[in-house]
Amino acid sequence: MQDEVNEKIIALCIQTTRMSTGVLKASMRKFLDGMSRQKQKRVQVKQAVKTGKAQEKGREKERKRQEMKKPHGKQTIKQLIAQGAQLTNIQITDQNIKSFDRVARKYGIDYSLKKDSHVKPPLYLVFFKSKDVDVMTAAFKEYAGIELDQSKKKKPSVRKKLQKTQERKAKHRQRVKTKQKVRGQER
Repeated sequence: MQDEVNEKIIALCIQTTRMSTGVLKASMRKFLDGMSRQKQKRVQVKQAVKTGKAQEKGREKERKRQEMKKPHGKQTIKQLIAQGAQLTNIQITDQNIKSFDRVARKYGIDYSLKKDSHVKPPLYLVFFKSKDVDVMTAAFKEYAGIELDQSKKKKPSVRKKLQKTQERKAKHRQRVKTKQKVRGQER
C-alpha cells in the first residue's frame, strides 16, 4: 500500500506529427513549469493571506497603543476636545471638588475642571463627554451621598470642645478638693 502512495503517475497527452526526444523534453518542461507556477501562485496567495493578517494585527496593536496614549480621568479641555467627543458641562459651587476625583476615577470618567472666579463664591464647571451623561449622574449621586455623610460626621464645633474641656477641669478641681479635705481630716 505504501508503494502505491509513494509512486506518482503523470499522464501527459501530446498531439504531434512526429514524436522525438526534443518534443517530449520540451513538453515535459512546459508541463513542469506550469506546475511550478501554480505552486508559486498558491504560495503567493498563502503569503498574501498571512501578510494581510499580520497587517491587520499590526493595525490592531497600533489602535490599542493609541488608545493607551489617550489620557484618562482628569485632563485639560483641549485633551477632551482632541478625543473627538461632544462635551457637556455641569456647574458646581462646592469648594471641596478635589474629593470628586476619587469618585470619577472609580466610574472611569474623563473630565475637566474649569474654575470661574468672577462669581463669589467661585463656580466650578465640570466638562465631560456627552456619551458619559448617565455615568456622570451616577457618579454625582455617589459624590453627593459621600458629601452628606461627611457633613453628618463632622467634628463638633470648637465652642463645644471648649465647653467640654472646661467641664472636665471643673470636675477635676472638685476631686482634688475632696481628696485634700479627706487627707487633711485624717492627719
